This record gives sequence, C-alpha cells and structure tokens, in this order.
Amino acid sequence: MENVFKDFYKEKKVLVTGHTGFKGSWLSIWLNELGSEVLGFSLNPPTEPNHFSLCHLSDRIQHVVGDIRDFKHVCEVFASFKPDVVFI
Repeated sequence: MENVFKDFYKEKKVLVTGHTGFKGSWLSIWLNELGSEVLGFSLNPPTEPNHFSLCHLSDRIQHVVGDIRDFKHVCEVFASFKPDVVFI
C-alpha cells in the first residue's frame, strides 16, 4: 500500500496541541519525520518520566507552553506561526 501521507505533510507548518502528552508527542514525532515544521502548544508534561522528555522532542520541534483555554495566547501563536494544518 502506498504511503498516502508521504508528501502531504512535507514542508507544511503544523500546529499540534497537547504535544507533551503521550499521543501528541507521537503525532509530533511522526509529523516531524514526514518533513513538517511542527509547533507544539501544550501545558508542561503531565508526568515524570514522560514521552516528550524521553524523546528530546523539544530539540526537534518548536515548543510553546500554554493553555488552550487562553484565547489571547492561542491567537498570538496562530498569528506568529501561521499554520497550514492544526491538530487539536
């Protein structure tokens, strides 16, 4: 089966909320491997140890600590990053 995601995410700006959690960190790694410019927006990792830190994800993607309920901060991140794709 052909990889349908092979080129879609390549060179796209992708914003991932919840990137410090288990599923969000895996999604961020996957998107980064597909060639996306990834910006993660999330609270600090919820546990210690955690997948985000163990994978050194902050070295591979842009990492912004914030609360999705803070509308002003979310708008600032969107305006600055201008994502093509958003995973909430």
